[in-house]
Amino acid sequence: MTRIIAVPLGYILDALYSFIDNYGITIIVFTVIIRLIILPLYAAQLRSMSRMQAMQPKIKEIQTKYASDSQMMNIKLQELYKEEKINPAMGCLPLLIQLPIIWGLFALLRNPTEYIHNSDMVLAAHESFLWVHDLSQPDLWLFPILAGVATFISMKLTQSSSGSAAAGSMGGSMKVMQYFMPIMIVWMGRTLPAGLCLYWLVSYIFQIAQTKITQIFKNRKPSGKGKKGGKKKK
Repeated sequence: MTRIIAVPLGYILDALYSFIDNYGITIIVFTVIIRLIILPLYAAQLRSMSRMQAMQPKIKEIQTKYASDSQMMNIKLQELYKEEKINPAMGCLPLLIQLPIIWGLFALLRNPTEYIHNSDMVLAAHESFLWVHDLSQPDLWLFPILAGVATFISMKLTQSSSGSAAAGSMGGSMKVMQYFMPIMIVWMGRTLPAGLCLYWLVSYIFQIAQTKITQIFKNRKPSGKGKKGGKKKK
């Protein structure tokens, strides 16, 4: 299964590298392309979280009414999601799509000779980038820490954009993940190829930028409506 993913990734990276001639920058460009491809899914995720926020009064009403009957509560919640055309699992979809890519890159960068037949590309996978001497080998501190920090900031922004009500409905699990996930990324990143950490870092920097831009446009809309309303009153 890993080979099915790693081999095509090798061809894609090889094609990009032939134009860029720098493996670290190739991984960055590849990451941006992947993020642009899943951009509609991320936008759908934010819309779903926003609608979940608006539904909180109804969700709390059901939770209070069926507090003693968890099975009926789940049935009623599913009916509500279906009626409002909301999929709670949408929040995990962008990450689930990236997981096969992460597995493929891990295999590709750890053992490039097994998945790449182009000898020039095999050598490129071992190129240095910035302070890292070999992107196929782990960077023990800086890349993992930067990836962990980017993950924390991204999760914090996503949580704030979903609203306190939506975050509250998830109980303490969201807050636990907000701190546990970055720590796990730092710990795992110290054993993973530096190129994979670079992919994760750039991916979450891109997501931070997406979230901030979305928040800016979201905050501008109400003010615009207010100005129009003020003109009508005059």
